[in-house]
Amino acid sequence: MATLTIVTGSDNPLLRRKTEPVPQITKEVKKLLKDMRETTITADGGGLAAPQIGRTERLCLTLVNGKLIPLINPQITWKNPQTEIAQEGCLSLPGIWLNVPRYTEIIVEYLDEKGAEQKRKLVGWDARVVQHEVDHLDGILITDYRQEFHSPERHKQVA
Repeated sequence: MATLTIVTGSDNPLLRRKTEPVPQITKEVKKLLKDMRETTITADGGGLAAPQIGRTERLCLTLVNGKLIPLINPQITWKNPQTEIAQEGCLSLPGIWLNVPRYTEIIVEYLDEKGAEQKRKLVGWDARVVQHEVDHLDGILITDYRQEFHSPERHKQVA
C-alpha cells in the first residue's frame, strides 16, 4: 500500500472534473482503493474521493458505521427532503470549515469491491459523509455552499 498525495485548492481543476464510471473492477482498481484507504487513515479523514488524488474514476471511500467502505459508481437514488446544517471540513481544503446543508437520510446504490450491487439507506453522519464524497465525484466542493466557517478546534475532516 502507498499513501497518495491529496490534491488541494478550491480552484484546482482536478477537483472540478466530473468522474467517469468504473467499467470493470480490476486488480488496478482494487489496489487504488487500498492506497486510498491508507491515505484516508493517514490523513485522519472520514472519506476520500478519486478526484482528491487526481483520478477520474467514479469511486470513493466513506466512513459508514465506523468502517471505511469503498463505493464504486455510487448514485444517490433517494433523499429525504429534510435537511440539516452542520460543519464540514475537507482534506482538499485544509483549514476551511463550512456550515453545509445535507439531507438527513439518503439511499445510495453502488458496487462493492467484488462487483456486487449494494443499496444502503443512511442517516445522519453516514448520510452526510456519502453526500460529501459523491459531491467530489461530481466536481462539487464544500466551498460551493458559500457559508465559510474557520474553526481553531480540531475536527475530523470528512474528506
